[in-house]
Amino acid sequence: QAQLVESGGGLVEPGGSLRLSCVASGFSFSTNVMYWYRQAPGKERQWVAGISSGGDSAQYAVSVKGRFTISRDNSKNTVYLQMDSLNAEDTAVYYCNVRIGVYTYWGQGTQVAVSS
Repeated sequence: QAQLVESGGGLVEPGGSLRLSCVASGFSFSTNVMYWYRQAPGKERQWVAGISSGGDSAQYAVSVKGRFTISRDNSKNTVYLQMDSLNAEDTAVYYCNVRIGVYTYWGQGTQVAVSS
């Protein structure tokens, strides 16, 4: 059974930075594409970024491109999301995601709040 555990969220001022982590277990981490999503209050969950299994290719939502960086360490079964130049619109619960065959797995999420 795949498990994903996110951490690193918190309260940050506008313009600040945070790094989220997601530790994976229960599946072959190094052979799977990994994703970050977020869900703001009252809104649908939205895709933020994805990274290839080897970490050599990444894609980003337009709203975060140039400010967020996704990376992974396959030796630690961990995927990261470095978030810079944060603004109020980035306030959300951030989720790690993996799709294995017909199944989709989510972590419990980590809250990010951007406020002065």
